[in-house]
Amino acid sequence: MRHGGQILIDQLTLQGVQRVFSVPGESFLAALDAMHGAAIDNIVCRHEGGAAMMAEAHGKLTGRPGICFVTRGPGATNASAGVHVARQDSTPMILFVGQIDRGHRDREAFQEVDYRAMFGPLAKWVAEIDRIERLPEYVSRAFHVAMSGRPGPVVLALPEDMLSARAEVPDIPAMSTPAASVSPAQVAAVTDALSGVKRPLLMVGGTLWDRQASDDLARFAENWNLPVAVPFRRQCHLDNRHPHYVGDLGIGMNPKLGERLGQTDCLVMIGGRLGDSMTRGYELLDPAAPAPRIVHVYPDASELGRVYRPDIGIVAPAGQMLAALAETAPGAAPWGDWTAAARADYEAWIAPRDTPGRVRMEQVVRWLSDTLPDDAIVTNGAGNYAAFLHRYFVYKGPFTQLAPTSGSMGYGFPAAVSAAIAHPDRTVVCLAGDGCFQMTLNEMSTALQHGAAPIVIVANNGQYGTIRMHQERRYPGRVSGTALANPDFAALARAYGGWGETVEYTADFPAAFDRARASGRLAVIELRLDPEALSAGATLSQIRAENKAVQDRP
Repeated sequence: MRHGGQILIDQLTLQGVQRVFSVPGESFLAALDAMHGAAIDNIVCRHEGGAAMMAEAHGKLTGRPGICFVTRGPGATNASAGVHVARQDSTPMILFVGQIDRGHRDREAFQEVDYRAMFGPLAKWVAEIDRIERLPEYVSRAFHVAMSGRPGPVVLALPEDMLSARAEVPDIPAMSTPAASVSPAQVAAVTDALSGVKRPLLMVGGTLWDRQASDDLARFAENWNLPVAVPFRRQCHLDNRHPHYVGDLGIGMNPKLGERLGQTDCLVMIGGRLGDSMTRGYELLDPAAPAPRIVHVYPDASELGRVYRPDIGIVAPAGQMLAALAETAPGAAPWGDWTAAARADYEAWIAPRDTPGRVRMEQVVRWLSDTLPDDAIVTNGAGNYAAFLHRYFVYKGPFTQLAPTSGSMGYGFPAAVSAAIAHPDRTVVCLAGDGCFQMTLNEMSTALQHGAAPIVIVANNGQYGTIRMHQERRYPGRVSGTALANPDFAALARAYGGWGETVEYTADFPAAFDRARASGRLAVIELRLDPEALSAGATLSQIRAENKAVQDRP
């Protein structure tokens, strides 16, 4: 006889779970009791949003569901931000939420929430486990759903009295991943679509990725002389130094690459989804207008044709398709100049463009790109500072980029903590804006408690920079709600027990970074930026001048 919490933790152990992220709550005390002495590492966080984002990042790094435990009501609502990231990023994740006793339903009991209604639009599957005997069944299904087709988050609600009840229940073995393969006809459909075209573009995305997929992608691109682009925040799928890599299509994209998307006569999309960020709000490719030939390979049939109609839609995992395509070779690939020009555009785009101020983000990011080990993990959340990272950092391989395609602020630091715990032998660097970092910096306590030592670089310009940029363009001269009063970030890091340092000149950054890395602790380097350096593409004065020129037109 085991109580429900023990049955649950035993089932997670059988599924191979080694680490969970949580904020404790009385609604799942039985599960906490079962973790005592278990072989599962419980990373205790300071906020449920941070815990959920850490679990999501763990899912990105491992390809297995990241596991998070939160309490009912406010715990669940706080965690919803991480569930949204997992949904839009197609990351496998399972969120366990404590729930009120079954006998108190529909009385608006303390912290009562209908989780099916709340998480329905965010998760792949939401359920509440009413019977202790069915715990193994629900857990098994949760793993299968989170990993199948388009990966994503699952939410399971755990009534408190169900978890504390006892029963004799057999366990269910761990999920077995079904063998996936592609047929010769499917491979031929992709290669045949390339015959007779002049301006092909290969796009590769998705989350379940590995080194083999990256190597196979490189071979396919080399054999067919194809330009390879990636969607928003999927830059580590192919070594950016590869001569066939041509950049990322997303927010802050190279305009010339955006033009090529509009000019291509055959778009081959493998593993990713065609959406608004990679098409500049559906302007570069209008779903309602005639489009180039589209070949879409995706593991979930429901995504094919969801927004863009593919001329050829193939249900298959990206890795298996790329492995098969890597063995093919064309009779002729008459688009060599097109590919070379796309690569030249990328190389010109990543040449640093000077911004004003004593600390220049473009130089800091290029130094990091040139200096960090190839396997360093770089994380970020959302903000104009991230555009410098996307543009100037050269990613060298898989599992080196953790960033939310959902554009969630506050993500970068919890992701960095999760990565540093999972890979203590690798350098982990988080880039964060002053607004972005303050959303989750309380997790510095989590990092220190669990021995995580990421290096955080805070781009402090005293404002919500992205919103200020849009404000200046749409409502010039009417600044409202975007200024920030900031703490001394370096002193705050030291107060938590970490390393903290402030940099006011670009030339001082390398030595500061070396000291931070040598500390062996969580470290924060605050960069004091000039607010004039509003974005990677334009200064505040330039944006205002552009607005004035428009206003002065007759």
